Amino acid sequence: MGLNGCGKSTLLRILSGDYRPDAGVVRNGRGSRIGVLAQQPVLPKGSVRAAVGEDWRADAMLDKLGMAGLHDAQTTELSGGQQKRVALAALLVSEWDALILDEPTNHLDLDAIAYLEEWLANYRGGLILVTHDRHVLDRVTNKVLEIDRGHAYMHVPAGRNAGSGYAAYLAARIDREEKAVTAEQRRKNLARTELAWLRRGAPARTTKPKARIEAATALIARRPDAAARSGELGLSLGNQRLGSKGVELHGIGFSWPSTTTGEPGALVLNQFDHELEPGDRLGIVGPNGAGKSTLLDLIAGRLKPTHGQIDIGSTVKIGYYDQLGRDLNVNQRVREAVAGDKGDPSVEDNQLMRQFWFDGDAQFAPISTLSGGERRRLQLLLTLIEQPNVLLLDEPTNDLDLDTLRALEDYLDEWPGIVVVVSHDRVFLDRTVIDVLALDGHGGAAVVRGGVAGWLAHHNASPTHQIAAAQRGKLIAQDAPIVASASAAKIKPSKSPSTLKRLLTQAEKTLAQATAAERKIAEELTQAGSDHTALARISANLANAQTKVAAAEESWIALAAEAEAQEIEIR
Repeated sequence: MGLNGCGKSTLLRILSGDYRPDAGVVRNGRGSRIGVLAQQPVLPKGSVRAAVGEDWRADAMLDKLGMAGLHDAQTTELSGGQQKRVALAALLVSEWDALILDEPTNHLDLDAIAYLEEWLANYRGGLILVTHDRHVLDRVTNKVLEIDRGHAYMHVPAGRNAGSGYAAYLAARIDREEKAVTAEQRRKNLARTELAWLRRGAPARTTKPKARIEAATALIARRPDAAARSGELGLSLGNQRLGSKGVELHGIGFSWPSTTTGEPGALVLNQFDHELEPGDRLGIVGPNGAGKSTLLDLIAGRLKPTHGQIDIGSTVKIGYYDQLGRDLNVNQRVREAVAGDKGDPSVEDNQLMRQFWFDGDAQFAPISTLSGGERRRLQLLLTLIEQPNVLLLDEPTNDLDLDTLRALEDYLDEWPGIVVVVSHDRVFLDRTVIDVLALDGHGGAAVVRGGVAGWLAHHNASPTHQIAAAQRGKLIAQDAPIVASASAAKIKPSKSPSTLKRLLTQAEKTLAQATAAERKIAEELTQAGSDHTALARISANLANAQTKVAAAEESWIALAAEAEAQEIEIR
């Protein structure tokens, strides 16, 4: 574990023998067989089947990891994500004493991640894993090595039932930060005492050992390590007002054109309807190749639908955070990308870069030298700086460290616009969306209530592991009560689940703030003594605060009741 750019991938490359350490030595057991999955693996030329193996186990593993139908494809023709899946398949079908895996869940769909998680949990060899998938970390690790500012910390659960390595990491990191604060306060107190002694004058100091003077000077000069990052990630850059109309999909369908005739070829999305309203939080799930990124490209205007039309409200401003980083020029420096056409960054630009943890030399770093996570963070800055009110997030969790992920999740909790997320990160989806639009890989699309957990429950219960196909929003399967048509019903509920969740969260915060204000005024009242003027003023303030608490409680109770009724209806 560690922040983006701290050296996780570098450490793996040292352990695998790609890099030589500046100091120390890496020793491998005699005859040990160690399999390595690099962050950007290089495959041999030839077919996918030749790269993985010719037997049935190789074919089955490729199918499990979402490469069905590409067994005979040439490795030179694969995308980066496909190459990584092939390299992972080749590892898993071979015999190894230990595995070194760098971000193995990137580019895998939910089915493939669940399979890999189960495989790793049952693997008897040693495993060294870099990943930001909290679900996988919680399931397959029993200790965590944290890298922080050049130091390494090993976190191991305290007992057999103390939890996962990830839980041990979280607990130990909190404990270390608290101890650092205590140690710094102790240093300040000692330094203050020694400084007072030094200021008593030369006669007093002559009676003291010279070593005491040197120790005092060193104590005062010593400073704690600078924080790896200063402050919280500042994602709140504002957004343009979004009117009542968001994005409407009317009979949308898409097929890739034939390479020979130019006519519509392979079907990606069958015709379906859907509306995105202000406050909506929609997740898009489905197997690799089902058309998730294609759907985002259609909404963003990068592709034109083969059928139907997309109607976008006049106030909509789309921000697209795609998984390929298409808008990044790797030949630029960070500050040049942020400044854009202005030439030199403005004062506001410099502040924004610091908000996104690009401090000092990092602002002058060529984009080509940034780690994968640092590039994604820069891409996020360039997306939000345009102040969109509709956010399209395509695999936003790939390569981002956990601090950045948590900040993004908190930001989306209160963001007022529309959010559409394509992700295979179960924790991120659980935190950010309620409804998911499930694509079945055969053109079908259906809205599934209950979020990713609801979709997985239905998906896994199906004998064929497929959702029912949808034709213009009407489901073929009628026996799936948790699945609703992708075509919006004529009579809509008063609030969408996503909007209701957001309003309920806001109501909880409002109630907490009102209660805290009431408690503070009540404390003032007890301390007012016999000052009748002050008592009258504070009493009036307290009555006003109590009214606000009552109103906040009523609002929260009403929303909670509506949410409960909606949940019962979904079930």
